[in-house]
Amino acid sequence: MSNKKALIVIDFINDICHPKGKIPSCVSHSIEQNAVANANKALSYAREHNWLTILVKVGFESNYHAQPKTSPIFGQAHEYGVLSLDEFGTDFLDELDVCSSDFVLVKPRISPFYGTNLEAVLRANKIDELYISGVSTTWAIEATTREAHDRDYKVTVIEDACAAANKVEHNQSIETLSTIADIIAVDDLEG
Repeated sequence: MSNKKALIVIDFINDICHPKGKIPSCVSHSIEQNAVANANKALSYAREHNWLTILVKVGFESNYHAQPKTSPIFGQAHEYGVLSLDEFGTDFLDELDVCSSDFVLVKPRISPFYGTNLEAVLRANKIDELYISGVSTTWAIEATTREAHDRDYKVTVIEDACAAANKVEHNQSIETLSTIADIIAVDDLEG
């Protein structure tokens, strides 16, 4: 019996990956990695093979009630209007190939498993194998991979469809994740 697969694409949103975003921490490395184009290749492959495609974005309602005010990462978001769900910042990048058939998930923390219905969607679709891409490799990709591993999914990280603040951080995360996940390039999907 073959595994049912899902592709999860994380946080390719304007605030994080667009030069005009409010916290454009992954712009340079994302461009260097060609990460969005590679994620689009993965999305195309996944759709052609009837995988569940899940696009994830981090964000908060305009009242910021779900924002963790004591978080070093998210604590000042409300002061600067960062990651507001009714603003340009949480829109997916124009370059990202979003389709109406994609499941779009909004997360209030680093991991898309926390405080969302991701697990219910995966179980409802009998998914047991996850392919992960997006930003930041250091944070969201690591958190998602670790959590998916601990929930007994087979996990594959599409390395060239991920990016971090820089190549060094990215490579360190990929090396760490290689102990709990397969690491591939997007072109390996064809193989």
